[in-house]
Amino acid sequence: MRSGPARIFLATGALLLAVATVVAAVAAHALKAGWSADQLAVLHTALLYQFVHSLGLLAIGLSLTPFDSAAARAAGWLVTAGIILFCGSLYLLAAGWQGIGLATPLGGLLLILGWLVFAAGLLLRPPAAKA
Repeated sequence: MRSGPARIFLATGALLLAVATVVAAVAAHALKAGWSADQLAVLHTALLYQFVHSLGLLAIGLSLTPFDSAAARAAGWLVTAGIILFCGSLYLLAAGWQGIGLATPLGGLLLILGWLVFAAGLLLRPPAAKA
């Protein structure tokens, strides 16, 4: 059985992938006619980042079983917050909410920090003892 944080990050990654799939389907079928090329470009950027980082969140969740560490847990929370702020603000920006733009760079920073913390946690972890 996976640990609590592992289950949270695996479930969150899966849910964020489902949401991205729904948004992509709606965009492909319903939004194309009513949205400008600029709005669709912002939406596609948000979808790309959400898909990629949600898959990464699954990787963090999977890593928590053999490499459970504070760094991996912190990375999972940073990436989750980054996806919500970065992609969420781009979705709102594409829909016409102009005041939300400041959340986008903060979300991007959280994504970068999350991946750096994850990498550092894996690289700085002492080697496992051989059986």
